[in-house]
Amino acid sequence: MAFIWKSLDSFRRLFQQAEKSDNCLLVAAIDFGTTYSGWGFSFNHDFQTDPTHISTMNWSDGKTISQKGPTCILIKPDGKTIDTFGFEAEKRYSELIEKGEHTKWFYFHRFKMMLWNKPINKDTMLDDECGKSLPALTVFALSIRYMMDALFKEAKTRVDVLNEKDIYWVLTVPAIWNDSAKHFMRLAAHEAGIEKEKLTIALEPEVASILCRHAKLHNEGIGGISALQLGKKYLVVDAGGGTIDMTVHEVCFGGALKELHKATGGPWGGTMVDKAFLDFIAELIGKDALNGLKDQHKEDYIDLISEFEITKRNRNLQSDGRVTIRIPQAMVELVNHFKRQPLQNIIQNSCHAKTESIDKIVEHVSELLKTPEAKGVDTILMVGGFSESTLLQDAMRKGFHTLKIIVPSDAGLAVLKGAVMFGQRRTFIKERVSKFTYGINITTPFDEKKHPVDKRKELDIGVRCADIFEVMVKAGQRLVVGEKQYTQEMRIGDKKQSHVCFRIYTTEKTDVKFVTDAGCTQIGSVILPVSGSGLNRSIVVRALFGGTEIMVEIEDKSTGCITRTYIDCLS
Repeated sequence: MAFIWKSLDSFRRLFQQAEKSDNCLLVAAIDFGTTYSGWGFSFNHDFQTDPTHISTMNWSDGKTISQKGPTCILIKPDGKTIDTFGFEAEKRYSELIEKGEHTKWFYFHRFKMMLWNKPINKDTMLDDECGKSLPALTVFALSIRYMMDALFKEAKTRVDVLNEKDIYWVLTVPAIWNDSAKHFMRLAAHEAGIEKEKLTIALEPEVASILCRHAKLHNEGIGGISALQLGKKYLVVDAGGGTIDMTVHEVCFGGALKELHKATGGPWGGTMVDKAFLDFIAELIGKDALNGLKDQHKEDYIDLISEFEITKRNRNLQSDGRVTIRIPQAMVELVNHFKRQPLQNIIQNSCHAKTESIDKIVEHVSELLKTPEAKGVDTILMVGGFSESTLLQDAMRKGFHTLKIIVPSDAGLAVLKGAVMFGQRRTFIKERVSKFTYGINITTPFDEKKHPVDKRKELDIGVRCADIFEVMVKAGQRLVVGEKQYTQEMRIGDKKQSHVCFRIYTTEKTDVKFVTDAGCTQIGSVILPVSGSGLNRSIVVRALFGGTEIMVEIEDKSTGCITRTYIDCLS
């Protein structure tokens, strides 16, 4: 029986001894996936009793119930107001298609991958299913807001006096995303109404690993992930709908984890299989027939994709090898029109296409296992929705038959539930590995013997060499969470200078000299005011790279004022 608290003061007093995330009563996580999304939460007292006790939403398409819904959003014709999200968005959009009214609305489906490995900024636009554009920030923010509202409504049924300010939020992202994509998600969350101080960005393979370390998985057997002893290593494969994240973890004291190898992977998730399926259909029936199905019979096209998604997840390798997928009648008619022959004849005379997705995953795991950091790994943990595919599981077991392969029964929920646990206790992760060499653009006294003439610059404090790459951390460097990896006192260069601007650069090299060297890329900047005037001024710059985002701290020595901020990676 649920107990409804009518007094917020009594509720707070009850848990005043419990560990809280920034003095919040509840931790909520949003797993924003490429194919499916969901949310979950836990109150602090529940976490203290059982860290894995996490409430999630039940989504329904009218036939089945699941704990995640499709990542699709329907936005009203004004381009600013959400109509609905998930299964309801699919249903409502199909109804609009039947009425011929869909072209005025905005329908976005599986749009998360637009953040993968592409230049993005605050004004990046996103095309919907009909080719109409809206700001990507608006689409992501409205999606997040929908899940926030649904979560808050459910949490209020447990604690009637709960306020949104009592919630600490966690938003998941792939570990292989760049800093710009992570910052974009932070901005979208802020636009959705989450205060920046009450938000943590979580890395998907990390949080999934956290859950599996602390949950007793009924199918992991003796010596599974939760039973690994101090110092043991295992490889994590987070196979999602869009990306595949891989890393190596080591068990630390108290159940905490440290990353031994930087996160790697690629866009080989379940949607790559979907693309191969559509390519196969296009080759089978012709691009004209497929485009006709998508443009003239959108409802049937959506049903075809949904049918394939279900089949892909439920594929049983122990059967006789046949796969049954229902074909829309409209597709049969279009094939007859364009091909002038029955669809059945075309299928019987075709060659079956082969997807690269599983081959890419197995190949990458094989390479990762050869690294020094992976020496001694005897277990592979598979999480994420695509890990539920028996095709992928079978390929992994065949490719790595000497290793123990563990797939949780709820692999698709591991990221979501782990994110809630991470929000409750961010010390679960002790150490990470830097993917890049990070540095800032500074000046140093000009030396004619070693500095190029074109770098010579005259400032109030003297002749300086510009564009020096001041290394803050190096690629492959171990980063202890919570520790400052860089501290440097710097003089103000000009008498009338009122602000300092630090431009942050990355490179995969470790011996870079100038920010203009090949391979160096500016990823963001930090601009902060400084007090006073003259040359007898200085600041202390400190940076923390061990978190999921880069935090910079700048102290004005003349006033003692300290400002902390995340790097703006979209400036």
